[in-house]
Amino acid sequence: MNVKIVVGSIIVLLFLGFGAYSFLDSNVEYTDIAGAMAKNKKVQLKGAWNRDRESSFNTATSQFSFYLIDDAGRECRVILEGAAPNNFEMATSVVAKGKFTPDGYFHATEVLTKCPSKYEAQSTEVTGKPS
Repeated sequence: MNVKIVVGSIIVLLFLGFGAYSFLDSNVEYTDIAGAMAKNKKVQLKGAWNRDRESSFNTATSQFSFYLIDDAGRECRVILEGAAPNNFEMATSVVAKGKFTPDGYFHATEVLTKCPSKYEAQSTEVTGKPS
């Protein structure tokens, strides 16, 4: 068999394997706190920031920590590598990407915030005038 065909086939297979691995690694599912605790892989937690609990930035470790409440009312501590995301104080909901540690907290590599949009309708009545 021709050496060029064998080498080309190996390179194509390596690229396909790398592509499949990258896709599976980037495909992170949404779950709640109970589901995230049961899985030992990277997930996305959706919830709200518990403003009644302490949130802080540790300058020694460069970690931001806060408490997240999911839709079922369960709460967990989230520790993010790095500073708090922009507009964190204004967030209406939070999505944390990461996984639970054996120490019992959620170690996040990324936190996304959803803030109220300036384009959402105000709470005033709309007039019935046709456009």
